Amino acid sequence: MQAEIGIFGGSGFYSFGADVEEVVLETPFGPPSAPVTIEEIGGRRVAFIPRHGRDHEYTPAHVPARANLWAMRMLGVRQVIGPCAAGSLAPDIHPGDFVVLDQLVDRTWGRADTFYDAGRTHHVSYADPYCAVVARHAVEAGERSGVRMHDGGTVVVVSGPRFSTRAESRWFRAEGWHVVNMTQYPEAYLARELGMHYAGIALVTDYDTGVADDDSVSPVSQEQVFGFFEENLHRVRALLHDLIPRLPAEPVGCGCADAVGPLPTFAD
Repeated sequence: MQAEIGIFGGSGFYSFGADVEEVVLETPFGPPSAPVTIEEIGGRRVAFIPRHGRDHEYTPAHVPARANLWAMRMLGVRQVIGPCAAGSLAPDIHPGDFVVLDQLVDRTWGRADTFYDAGRTHHVSYADPYCAVVARHAVEAGERSGVRMHDGGTVVVVSGPRFSTRAESRWFRAEGWHVVNMTQYPEAYLARELGMHYAGIALVTDYDTGVADDDSVSPVSQEQVFGFFEENLHRVRALLHDLIPRLPAEPVGCGCADAVGPLPTFAD
């Protein structure tokens, strides 16, 4: 069973379609977060995995990202779309906006974040973390879907599961970063190691601890993030349904596929 496009569901995004085929896979890195479901959208075969599991059993630091990406590879996926929840760090990025990410700052620690610890060493170029071709199509799909899009933005990825302190949030804003999230790393990077074309699409659910030095702003809560994402899930689905049929068979000119080195070999 094969697919060409992969989607990872974020907080509150645990299933994609009803008419699906389910595939149970075991990878060299253990099982993925959940069985993979495959369906056809606009003539394209799409594989879906909820990154936190179907019951949100995986915290951000424990998402089996290597297994998830390897499972996509086993199915033949070449392009991956990673919708995710994010907090705004900028006054012009509001809850309900979508940010198609183009840069990433990793502030996580202790996560298994490479396939090259089981084979020969390979140093991957990662100056531009996201696929510019898929990102452009994502921006256009969002605009056609009628959602407010931001073409580019830097995500700072924190370990979680806790949210930021006010001091941390002020620091992130002072650095000029746009949104904060807990799962884009190592997911986006592992896709690059496999030569996949990855696009991160952040749905902004909150203002983190605020967008100004105002201690009266109520800090974000889990209930707020989960509730907002679920309420806006129909907008995420609409964007994806517009985007998927329009993606090229193989993006050209982005260089994503050039990163692949001597990957470890396993019996898939």
